[in-house]
Amino acid sequence: MAYTTVITGPERRRRWSEEQKLELLAEAFGPGGSVTETARRADICTSLLYRWRRAALAPPPCLTPAVLIASSDEPAERAQGPAMLVELPGGARVQVMASAPADLVTATLKALR
Repeated sequence: MAYTTVITGPERRRRWSEEQKLELLAEAFGPGGSVTETARRADICTSLLYRWRRAALAPPPCLTPAVLIASSDEPAERAQGPAMLVELPGGARVQVMASAPADLVTATLKALR
C-alpha cells in the first residue's frame, strides 16, 4: 500500500538575508524586544537569534600585510630590539619582535605551519 506524506509549514533549510537577520535582531534585542516572541513569530529557535547576534557583534577579521625582509638564501637583517627567529619545517623563517601581539604571532605561525 502506498502513502504520501504532506509537509506543511515553512521549509526547514531557509536562507535568511543579512537585512532579514538584522531586522529580527533589532526586534529581539531592541528596546522592549523579546527573543522568545521574535523566535516564535519567525518560526526559528532562540539559539539561532543568539548565534546571529554573536556573529554580528564579532570583530571583523584583521589582515596584516606580510613583508619579506630577506629571501631564504640571504641572511636576515638584525631586528631593532629583542627578537626571536623561528625556523619552520620547509625552510620558512619568521622573525618575531618582542613587541609583537601574541595573537598575531600565533596566527602567523599557524598559517605557516
